[in-house]
Amino acid sequence: MDYLIRNARTILTMDDDSRELSSTDIRIADGVITEIGPDLPSTGEVIDASRAVVTPGLVNTHHHLYQTLTRAVPGGQDALLFGWLQTLYPIWSRFGPDEMRVSAMVGLAELALSGCTMSSDHLYLYPNGARLEDTIDGAREVGLRFHPTRGAMSIGESDGGLPPDMLVEDERAILEDCIRVIDAFHDPSDGAMLRVGVAPCSPFSVSRELMRDAAVLARDKGVMMHTHLAENDEDIAYSQAQFGCRPGQYAEDLGWVGDDVWHAHCVKLDSTETALFAHTRTGVAHCPCSNCRLGSGIAPVRQMRDAGVKVGLGVDGSASNDQGNLIDEARQAMLLQRVAFGADKMSAREVLRIATRGGAEVLGRSDCGQIAVGKRADIAIWDVSGLESAGSWDPAALVLAGPRQVRDLFVDGRQIVRDGRMTTIDLPRVIEDQNRLATRLAG
Repeated sequence: MDYLIRNARTILTMDDDSRELSSTDIRIADGVITEIGPDLPSTGEVIDASRAVVTPGLVNTHHHLYQTLTRAVPGGQDALLFGWLQTLYPIWSRFGPDEMRVSAMVGLAELALSGCTMSSDHLYLYPNGARLEDTIDGAREVGLRFHPTRGAMSIGESDGGLPPDMLVEDERAILEDCIRVIDAFHDPSDGAMLRVGVAPCSPFSVSRELMRDAAVLARDKGVMMHTHLAENDEDIAYSQAQFGCRPGQYAEDLGWVGDDVWHAHCVKLDSTETALFAHTRTGVAHCPCSNCRLGSGIAPVRQMRDAGVKVGLGVDGSASNDQGNLIDEARQAMLLQRVAFGADKMSAREVLRIATRGGAEVLGRSDCGQIAVGKRADIAIWDVSGLESAGSWDPAALVLAGPRQVRDLFVDGRQIVRDGRMTTIDLPRVIEDQNRLATRLAG
């Protein structure tokens, strides 16, 4: 279906010139933005945006969707990263295909209602017959553009790793399944709704050999690579003790830098590692709420951006956030950079650019992340006539004073949120399924 977004109060294009347009229309046809300008002829369904700010859809560059089933678990609420993982691993070992699919639907719906049109996912455990396609099926129902990654853990407690042995896999089997899911699901074409990546979980849960082999496989297949890196002080200490170097050097030695790589967190990157990432065009998924929740620290995003590092935002897993609202994540990112480096170090507009075009660049999507003719029609419409924007002198400064939920959301030209409600799934039924599964796990 074709649409005309009519008479937008403000459009934050995030294009190459960072244009901001007022009283302007956007035409959508066949999933693409085909025309932008005032007083366009009315064809297709007309969406009134006269009281709205229009932005590109937000992009989530790091998530563990399965964790929406384990929010606010008492034993992990106040733990640091490693202790938090050790509390939750036994619970996650009881998951299966239903848990993976339903939790993905809940997590992606939550993201959609917060303005997100594209999300990655890092699934690194596969208990009881679970497979990557369980989350892919959930994403297709919700309708978000999806970048799942085939994660893995191969070093269990008996071999000096952190995860329990019941959750680790044989490394040859991991690589074989990476090939299977890439061949079955990855779509490299422009406008793709589904792309698959390769994502060993972290340096403390897989071997050096698997990291190296995964990089070789990913580049042979032409897919992107993702892992956790330099998340907190424990992470740095582990790298220095086990590998004799900092995480950035470890990543470089194993081929884990480049335009086809993005790392989650990077809270503890030093200046040398930041320069390395800038030079190699390696991306970073910044997860400010999770970093606060686990006490990991404040990532040096200001320094990364100034150096030229590609930075996007991520909500991280819902067990360490414990929500998945991406516009709130953008606000938190801005506030943390201000409290750490000064009130003039991150503007509302800059953080929205990080949340939109920045995330698209991190995921290798030059076809998304901006409102421009020829780009995919991933568009968020924010009603700024309500309580949260009342009295605002600058409605486009959404993260300072604006709605926390979209009014309308388009993904590839399909309206998946209309007047604040999902159009693609029966959300109350999905929530009921989620609560039933969570009750069973808790019991």
